Amino acid sequence: MQIDKDLVAASATPLVLAILDEGENYGYAILKRVRELSGGELEWTDGMLYPLLHRLERLGLVTTEWQVPPEGRRRKYYALTSEGRTALVEHKRQWATVTQALRDVFGGGDLGALALGGA
Repeated sequence: MQIDKDLVAASATPLVLAILDEGENYGYAILKRVRELSGGELEWTDGMLYPLLHRLERLGLVTTEWQVPPEGRRRKYYALTSEGRTALVEHKRQWATVTQALRDVFGGGDLGALALGGA
């Protein structure tokens, strides 16, 4: 299934904020988490993720810190700020509204079943 680019773009910020709400993380791990959460349906690239992370940093929603984990490779870790947590709460509220509206217009069915081809 090909997910529309506009939908991917609209969900990018809340997805990254939610992943970082799980704990600080680095770019490649965020890409892997997005793939895992979507069951492999969302395949983000570095070219999509890093501009988003830089924008979130400019907006004060995330902070960055270079760290060297025990495996030895230096990585830039991203963490949510309090402003980022506030933004995530607002994104959750907006997505809950959108999801409810779609559920209502799609006939009240299970949106997960629709994704699998059911009704």
